[in-house]
Order: sequence, then C-alpha cells, then structure tokens
Amino acid sequence: MATDSSNTILIAGGYGVVGSQIAELIRQRHPTIPLLLGGRNPGSAKALVERLGNAKAIALDVESASPLNLAVEPAVVLNVVNDPHNYLLLDCARRGVAYVDVTRWTERMSDSVVSIALEELRAPVMFGSAWMAGVAAILAQAASEPFDVVDSIDLSILFAIADKAGPNSAEYMDRLNTPFDIKVNGKVEQRMPFSDPKKVDFPGGYSGKVYRFDVPDQMTLPSTTGARSVSGRIGFDSASATGSLAFMAKVGIMKLLDRPVFDGLRRGLLYNPGEGAAHEIVIEIEGKDNSGRSRKNKVTVLDPEGQTHLTACGAVIQLERVLGLDGLPASEPGIHFPEKRPNIDAALSLMRENGVVIKGLPAPSEFRSAKAV
Repeated sequence: MATDSSNTILIAGGYGVVGSQIAELIRQRHPTIPLLLGGRNPGSAKALVERLGNAKAIALDVESASPLNLAVEPAVVLNVVNDPHNYLLLDCARRGVAYVDVTRWTERMSDSVVSIALEELRAPVMFGSAWMAGVAAILAQAASEPFDVVDSIDLSILFAIADKAGPNSAEYMDRLNTPFDIKVNGKVEQRMPFSDPKKVDFPGGYSGKVYRFDVPDQMTLPSTTGARSVSGRIGFDSASATGSLAFMAKVGIMKLLDRPVFDGLRRGLLYNPGEGAAHEIVIEIEGKDNSGRSRKNKVTVLDPEGQTHLTACGAVIQLERVLGLDGLPASEPGIHFPEKRPNIDAALSLMRENGVVIKGLPAPSEFRSAKAV
C-alpha cells in the first residue's frame, strides 16, 4: 500500500542527462519539495541525491504494467524517458496522480491522447513533448496574441553538432523516413522529413538551410492559436551535415537504412552527443491584426547551455504550471498542452533567470490590447 506524499515529485529518468538537470533546477527553485529519482539503476544516482538533498533514488521500470506500485505515491510524475506502452501514463491516470511528459514524438503523443481520453481523469495530464518541452510552443502562442488572424507559424531549429543529448533523443530524431501530417491553409497535408528547405538567419550568427521535421507543435499549435499553417524545420550548424542528411533522405538511402539490422548505423548518424553547445530557435508568425492589416513577428531563442538545458527549463515550466507553483491556480484534471493557458510571465522569468536569451516578443501593451478585443 502506497504512502501518500502530497507534494513529492517523481522524475522518471531523474538521473539521466536531462533528468538530472531538471532535478537540480527544481531543487534551486523549491528547496523543500521531496524528490524521487526513478530509474533502473538507482545506485548510479548516489552523488546526485547527496548533492540535491531531500531526494531519494528508487527503482522504476516503465516496462512494468504498474510502475507506480511504490512505497510512496507522488503528487506528480515528470516523465523524461520513453514510455512505449503508456504503462506509466495510464498508471498515473488510474491512480489520480498528475503527469507531465516531455518525451513523445507526434505519432506516439497522438496515440497516447486517444488512450488517456478514454480514462476518467482525476488529475491533470500535461503532454509537454512539443519542441524543448514546450518552450517553442509557449513562445509561439505568446507571439501570436496581438494577431486577430494567424495565417502561419514557422518554427526553425538549429541543432549544434557539439551539443549534449540524452539517449532518448535518438528515438525522437530517428524518423527521417516517416511522413507526417501538417496543417497548410487549414487543410491537413502530408510531408516527408528533410524536404522543402528554407534559409534562416539564427540569433547566434549562423545562417543556413533548415528542412521539414516532425515536431508535435505542428499538431497542437493550429488548435491552440488558430493558425491556418504551421511548419517545423531543423538544421545542423554544419552545412555539410545538414546537406548530407537531406541528400540521403531525398535519394532513398534513409529508406534503405530503415531496417532493424541498420539500427545502430542509422542512429549513429543522428546521435553523436558532444560536450555542449548553444541551441537556437527562430519563430516566425504572419497574419493580420484587428484592423485587418498584415503583420509579421519574429521571435528568437538562444540557450548558451544547449538543448538539454532548454528542455530542462521547459519541463520545469510545465511542472510548475500543473502544480500551480508559478503563481496561478493548479491545472484542472484533464488533458493539457504547454501553450494552453500558459503563464507566459513566469515562463519567461524562469528561462531568463537561467541564461536563455529571448528576443522579439510583443510588448506588454500588445498583449493587453489583444486580450481586450
């Protein structure tokens, strides 16, 4: 029988590359909240547990049909590992435990939403798997507020070759032969990864091509912002690396490699983590204001500490939103997405306090006038 602990946070994958950064950020912001760091090898978390204080590493297996059969039932589970069978998601739903996930790509997230919609939810479920745990989606939603009509949102991502990456990111990226749906002028159309190049100037000074990429933002932003078209593209800070992947996708090499026997080779092309480098995002919005005039907005994001750090910031933003630790009431039971009623002021404050540089957001007066219309 589990013991109730009304404010304990369980991080599934809590001592991995991303999970450990999340744990440390939570501890900085909330010194007294108990933390459980779940994973298959809790002994490897000893140093992190000692550094955090008021924390404990526990054995957690998301491949088990009932992963939360634990001595302590947490208030919330923040999931940073792949949950391929939805066991952890469903166990949280059936126990009334709040759940935040930052690991699902679009197809898996869509399937999970359908599964969880059949449950009688007694706690919030935050699908925070949009790019960088919802950071891009939140900023796109905020940047679109002054628009009366949003015609298009373009997300462009610059992934540094030397950046850190957790092993779960390999699965997230490993779909270069899988077509995906996007909204174009209000209609669903299918695109292939690494098609339709576009040249983008990034805030750190790099300029280069980015290509179509499957991100969950393309599924949720049309609904949450009313955008008629949403596209996501990615490129690497090496023109040759980006061009090589685009070429292999175009001529069918990635399709040939899309077999289990080539898993190691294929993922080796996509997952070669370095010691760390900046992560950059450009968000471009076009539409009309409440006078019918055309307008554009461009928001840029630069995290000098890289994509794992930005993901950690996004995950903590979603966690605080669900629990009401950001100054607004806690989220109601049900299905949530990062850009659905975000606390943009709290999110911006968290990111900027942690060195993330954000430029181009509308002035506060534009937010107020847009909301008053």
